[in-house]
Amino acid sequence: MADAARRTQDLYRHLGADEVQAEHIQKPQLSYARDVAGRFFRNRVAVVSVVVLALLVAMALIGPLMTPYDYRTTDVASVSRQMAEGGRKALGPSGEHWFGVDTLGRDLWARIWMGTRYSLLIGFSAALVQALIGVLVGCVSGYCGGMVDVIIMRAVDVLDAIPYLIYVIIIMMVFGSGILPIMMALTLTGWLSMARLVRGQILTLKNEDYILAARGLDTGPVGIMAKHLIPNCMGIIIVSLSMAIPGAIFSEAFLSFLGIGLAAPLTSLGQLISTGIREMRNYPYQLIIPSAVISLLMLSLQLIGDALRDAVDPKLRR
Repeated sequence: MADAARRTQDLYRHLGADEVQAEHIQKPQLSYARDVAGRFFRNRVAVVSVVVLALLVAMALIGPLMTPYDYRTTDVASVSRQMAEGGRKALGPSGEHWFGVDTLGRDLWARIWMGTRYSLLIGFSAALVQALIGVLVGCVSGYCGGMVDVIIMRAVDVLDAIPYLIYVIIIMMVFGSGILPIMMALTLTGWLSMARLVRGQILTLKNEDYILAARGLDTGPVGIMAKHLIPNCMGIIIVSLSMAIPGAIFSEAFLSFLGIGLAAPLTSLGQLISTGIREMRNYPYQLIIPSAVISLLMLSLQLIGDALRDAVDPKLRR
């Protein structure tokens, strides 16, 4: 027996406990935000989409400054002279006008990037206002419950039942065309889906132990919503916001395409596409270029929204 124990000691050596290594954490702990950001930027499609979106935003800011021509200045006499000398091809892209000019002699490079700027401004602003209203209404409805919840949700159902274009036509008749009326039209019903989404999350969270503990500590409803409920809904709010931005841009383009959006001399991608369709047979570049820009813009925003949704989804965590 002693010989067996001696042989065992010869074969195996007790290493002991390393107190330093015992306290060492093999995998560093990450905050929720860093974890989401890490999984988002590991998505190559999302990274490419962010780069494309950043380039489009940069061109919207500096693009009109890269040409000496103003996007509002018309020169019909010059257009007539150029067409008499070189035909229709004289209006196309050239060294002087990189994207060509329209039939009124306005530089399309300046107009396309200025239109992109207005489309981004309206889309992002409208989506942010929609998110703010939707979060506040949904949070109050879900937390208060009872008759307050019933009244708010029935009002949301009534607003959602009225066709969207009716709101737009009424607003345009009262306030006229412009950036602010379009934002009002986009915001009037755009917050409804956000309110429903946040309400559902609040109904799930408001009976959690930490909410009950906050109530036991005499924290008021506003404090509970601001410090506990809304922060715990930020993941789904950010994803919904990222999806609302391309929706708002597309809605603005649709309204401008119908002729009830921005009025001249202002321009947007939807207005440029509407003009390009009328001139498509003779000047196809007037349709192709703004269509390509808005397609890249919408695609990049949609892919970023999909990547954010996957990044915040707890089922996809490893």
